[in-house]
Amino acid sequence: MKPDPEGGDLPMEAKAGDHIVVEATVVDQSRREGEVLEVIGSGDRTCYRVRWRDGHESVFHPGPGAHVTSPG
Repeated sequence: MKPDPEGGDLPMEAKAGDHIVVEATVVDQSRREGEVLEVIGSGDRTCYRVRWRDGHESVFHPGPGAHVTSPG
């Protein structure tokens, strides 16, 4: 989620090729990083097919701690 200028949170928006980072929410858990391969759905039902750094792929529904970073 990204901050809303009015104080709330806006949904995360990414496109194919963007990188996603999911920050750890539990002690001793590491952050997850991956590349968006495909955007599935739209609006409140948007999810992403992501290739994670360890090579696995999954469909990811963004939640707290997830944000988009620049490729590279």
